[in-house]
Amino acid sequence: MAFSKEEMLGMYRKMLLIREFEETVANLFSQGQIPGFVHLYVGEEAVAVGVCSNLGDKDYIASTHRGHGHGIARGASVDKMMAEIFGKINGYCRGKGGSMHIADVELGFLGANGIVGAGLPLAAGAAFANKYLKNNGVAVCFFGDGASNRATFHEALNLASIWKLPVVFVCENNMYGISMSQERHQNITDVADRAVAYGIPGVSVDGNDLMAVYEAAGEAVKRARAGEGPTLIECKTYRHRGHFEGDACVYRSEDELNEWKKKCPIQRFSTRLLEMNMTTREELESIAAGVKEQIKTAVEYANRSPLPDETELTTDVYCD
Repeated sequence: MAFSKEEMLGMYRKMLLIREFEETVANLFSQGQIPGFVHLYVGEEAVAVGVCSNLGDKDYIASTHRGHGHGIARGASVDKMMAEIFGKINGYCRGKGGSMHIADVELGFLGANGIVGAGLPLAAGAAFANKYLKNNGVAVCFFGDGASNRATFHEALNLASIWKLPVVFVCENNMYGISMSQERHQNITDVADRAVAYGIPGVSVDGNDLMAVYEAAGEAVKRARAGEGPTLIECKTYRHRGHFEGDACVYRSEDELNEWKKKCPIQRFSTRLLEMNMTTREELESIAAGVKEQIKTAVEYANRSPLPDETELTTDVYCD
């Protein structure tokens, strides 16, 4: 598929925006300015951007505990996201959800989720709604290699395959389920092989190659819109940070991390853009400067935002 310069640089900028957002959050967390836990997406940017660049207004995404990148790729406000992470009332969940519960349903972002694998049935439900309403919408679910061992994975794929739901299951295989390497928690090399059991296509791609992800997701989305049912896409990638900030990462070696950093999706894509004469180093530097300024503004917005008042304690809180 041929892309315009504007489209290519737009995807590059979005990956940079995710990276700068996450690295800023890491820095602020280390300073004690952010409450709770944060699980960062550094190193996996090509997956979110490659997939979400195929989506339209009627489409939905369901996320994970590592959801900042998905939200930004879908177009969420970095100001409101940062405010939510700071626990401020101007955040997406009025400061109550924090990092793992950011959502914007109007944007088609069904939200991050602290429960591993919980987004799978949510995406299947959204896909069922789209099919029932006949609005040509597609649902996408992001999840990790660890989540593919949970019952929700098998139940969602089984139901989606039987009913030919317009859903794309995207496994972000970053090689670790918390601190457990994939080779120790699965007797398979490719999570995509599990698609066979449900009679649907399974595709494994280089998750650090933006164009490879984009093309695989594009085929899956096209198939879903045509009424042909779900696809399982496995994107092999790697998180540069720990499972969460503060994770000592004693379960993996520096050599392994450094080898994966050489495959950084942003560096790979910028090199590709330069080789294609699509841009110049000066233009890329200008984009990076603009991204830094945007994230700086988001932090300022979060710092200016007030904390929730005690009268907010039970607002928007529900129970059975």
